Amino acid sequence: QVQLVESGGGLVQPGGSLKLSCRASGIMFRIYGMGWYRQAPGKQRELVATISSGGSTNYAESVKGRFTISRDNAKNTVYLQMNSLKPEDTAVYYCNDATGRAFDYWGQGTQVTVSS
Repeated sequence: QVQLVESGGGLVQPGGSLKLSCRASGIMFRIYGMGWYRQAPGKQRELVATISSGGSTNYAESVKGRFTISRDNAKNTVYLQMNSLKPEDTAVYYCNDATGRAFDYWGQGTQVTVSS
Protein backbone atom coordinates (compact mmCIF):
# COMPACT_ATOMS: atom_id res chain seq x y z
CA GLN A 1 0.00 0.00 0.00
CA VAL A 2 1.05 3.58 -0.52
CA GLN A 3 3.20 5.23 2.10
CA LEU A 4 4.45 8.82 2.08
CA VAL A 5 7.03 9.93 4.62
CA GLU A 6 7.74 13.65 4.87
CA SER A 7 10.82 15.04 6.61
CA GLY A 8 13.02 18.11 6.84
CA GLY A 9 10.79 20.52 8.70
CA GLY A 10 11.85 22.57 11.68
CA LEU A 11 12.09 26.00 13.24
CA VAL A 12 13.69 28.70 11.10
CA GLN A 13 13.98 32.46 11.31
CA PRO A 14 12.27 34.68 8.74
CA GLY A 15 14.38 34.84 5.62
CA GLY A 16 15.82 31.40 6.24
CA SER A 17 15.67 28.23 4.18
CA LEU A 18 14.59 24.63 4.57
CA LYS A 19 14.49 21.65 2.24
CA LEU A 20 11.69 19.16 2.67
CA SER A 21 11.78 15.58 1.42
CA CYS A 22 9.03 13.07 0.84
CA ARG A 23 9.81 9.47 0.13
CA ALA A 24 7.08 7.38 -1.45
CA SER A 25 6.69 3.63 -1.40
CA GLY A 26 4.05 1.20 -2.62
CA ILE A 27 3.43 3.11 -5.84
CA MET A 28 4.97 3.41 -9.29
CA PHE A 29 6.29 6.81 -8.31
CA ARG A 30 7.60 7.90 -11.70
CA ILE A 31 4.17 7.91 -13.36
CA TYR A 32 2.56 10.26 -10.84
CA GLY A 33 2.47 14.00 -10.78
CA MET A 34 3.32 14.93 -7.21
CA GLY A 35 2.51 17.90 -5.04
CA TRP A 36 3.36 19.61 -1.80
CA TYR A 37 0.49 20.85 0.34
CA ARG A 38 0.36 22.73 3.61
CA GLN A 39 -2.13 23.29 6.38
CA ALA A 40 -1.83 26.11 8.85
CA PRO A 41 -3.73 26.08 12.16
CA GLY A 42 -7.39 26.86 11.62
CA LYS A 43 -7.05 26.88 7.85
CA GLN A 44 -7.82 24.44 5.07
CA ARG A 45 -5.10 22.44 3.41
CA GLU A 46 -3.76 24.25 0.36
CA LEU A 47 -1.71 23.19 -2.64
CA VAL A 48 1.73 24.79 -2.67
CA ALA A 49 3.52 23.29 -5.66
CA THR A 50 3.23 20.46 -8.17
CA ILE A 51 5.60 18.61 -10.44
CA SER A 52 4.41 16.44 -13.29
CA SER A 53 5.81 13.04 -14.18
CA GLY A 54 7.74 14.84 -16.90
CA GLY A 55 9.14 17.48 -14.57
CA SER A 56 6.89 20.46 -15.32
CA THR A 57 6.27 22.59 -12.24
CA ASN A 58 3.58 24.92 -10.96
CA TYR A 59 3.42 27.05 -7.84
CA ALA A 60 0.91 28.89 -5.75
CA GLU A 61 1.28 32.64 -6.16
CA SER A 62 2.20 33.00 -2.50
CA VAL A 63 5.38 30.92 -2.92
CA LYS A 64 6.34 31.62 -6.52
CA GLY A 65 9.98 32.69 -6.76
CA ARG A 66 10.78 31.41 -3.26
CA PHE A 67 9.99 27.67 -3.36
CA THR A 68 11.29 25.05 -5.79
CA ILE A 69 9.81 21.59 -6.20
CA SER A 70 11.89 18.77 -7.66
CA ARG A 71 11.88 15.01 -7.85
CA ASP A 72 14.29 12.09 -8.02
CA ASN A 73 12.53 9.11 -9.53
CA ALA A 74 15.45 6.81 -8.73
CA LYS A 75 14.89 7.55 -5.04
CA ASN A 76 11.07 7.75 -5.18
CA THR A 77 11.43 11.15 -3.56
CA VAL A 78 9.99 14.60 -4.10
CA TYR A 79 11.62 17.69 -2.60
CA LEU A 80 10.59 21.22 -1.71
CA GLN A 81 13.35 23.79 -1.39
CA MET A 82 11.98 26.74 0.55
CA ASN A 83 13.89 30.02 0.59
CA SER A 84 13.10 33.49 1.96
CA LEU A 85 10.70 31.94 4.42
CA LYS A 86 8.01 34.11 5.99
CA PRO A 87 5.97 33.64 9.19
CA GLU A 88 2.93 32.99 7.01
CA ASP A 89 4.67 29.89 5.64
CA THR A 90 4.26 28.27 9.05
CA ALA A 91 2.23 25.09 8.58
CA VAL A 92 2.36 21.33 8.47
CA TYR A 93 3.61 20.34 5.03
CA TYR A 94 2.44 17.20 3.26
CA CYS A 95 3.20 15.55 -0.03
CA ASN A 96 0.70 13.64 -2.14
CA ASP A 97 -0.16 13.15 -5.75
CA ALA A 98 -0.77 16.37 -7.65
CA THR A 99 -4.55 16.04 -7.44
CA GLY A 100 -4.62 15.10 -3.78
CA ARG A 101 -7.15 12.38 -4.57
CA ALA A 102 -5.32 9.46 -6.15
CA PHE A 103 -4.04 7.71 -3.04
CA ASP A 104 -6.75 8.12 -0.39
CA TYR A 105 -3.88 8.46 2.04
CA TRP A 106 -2.00 11.27 3.73
CA GLY A 107 1.24 10.95 5.64
CA GLN A 108 1.99 12.53 8.98
CA GLY A 109 3.44 15.67 7.45
CA THR A 110 6.37 17.73 8.65
CA GLN A 111 6.03 20.89 10.73
CA VAL A 112 7.58 24.10 9.45
CA THR A 113 7.68 27.03 11.85
CA VAL A 114 9.00 30.40 10.76
CA SER A 115 9.56 32.65 13.73
CA SER A 116 12.15 34.93 15.23
